[in-house]
Amino acid sequence: MTRIQHILILAALALTTSVSAQQDPMFSQYMFNTLAVNPAYAGSAEVWSFNGIYRHQWTGIEGAPVTQTIVAHGPLKSEAIGIGGTIINDRHGAVHQTGIYGDASARILLSNKSRLAFGIKGGVNLYQADIVNLNPVDENDPLFQQDLSIRALPNFGAGALWYSERYYLGVSVPKLLRNGLIGDEPEFADNNERQHAFLIGGYVMDVNPYIKFKPAFLVKAVPGAPLGIDLTANFLFYERFWAGAMYRHQDAVGLLLQYVVEDIIRVGYAYDYTISGLSDYTSGTHEIMLGVDLRKRYGGHTSPRYF
Repeated sequence: MTRIQHILILAALALTTSVSAQQDPMFSQYMFNTLAVNPAYAGSAEVWSFNGIYRHQWTGIEGAPVTQTIVAHGPLKSEAIGIGGTIINDRHGAVHQTGIYGDASARILLSNKSRLAFGIKGGVNLYQADIVNLNPVDENDPLFQQDLSIRALPNFGAGALWYSERYYLGVSVPKLLRNGLIGDEPEFADNNERQHAFLIGGYVMDVNPYIKFKPAFLVKAVPGAPLGIDLTANFLFYERFWAGAMYRHQDAVGLLLQYVVEDIIRVGYAYDYTISGLSDYTSGTHEIMLGVDLRKRYGGHTSPRYF
């Protein structure tokens, strides 16, 4: 086997996550982590908002994805411009990558009191692979004696979001460039960052004065992978407690819970039960979220956040 064949096989194994050719991490609580996929969301909360998520996917499987993300965003004084930032740290198998991105959005107030926002995202993804810790058939194979050093992969993306207090609909491509993960030579043309296109939406309706219902969806398209579809249904009780269920097409079903403390702190948990061929090897996926919304600039009450 040639040196190039060795590297291509290694890269293919390292990049395999829940769906073939998918590289970017997924989140079950995506409706509360929208800035990670759509930069037009920056500033939409009308206050400064901070959010962190820890996700341990496919517990019980060695080398399964583990992801941490921190997001912050808010409006500038003009309130027509929003800014934000995202840090995503993801490890799966031998691959370790950390993305650091800044976001900016421009928002237009429409006649029906909804807003149309356009956003851009830019930053860098730090990519590396710990090859030395793998267990090759031939322990003396020189290809496995040295790790792939950190590669800084700059990228940018764009998105649009139409939203009001009760609904939202957005499209985005967070990464537009197809950077080579191992090298820029023609032999490595199939080993690059793949574009992820997202379509998201949600709506909040009153069931009665104390209960609200919020269906939401996320559709993800990645070259070389099947179309990804996430559907969720959440109920909000007394503006404090969210409870719902999720379905990820041909992959998982799950439970989502969230509690809101004084309209400022949001604590969430999601559990995914795997329904794919991995179900015999994993006890499921756990995801924990903590969010903080600062009060409005001059004090006062912060309006309830529905997304």
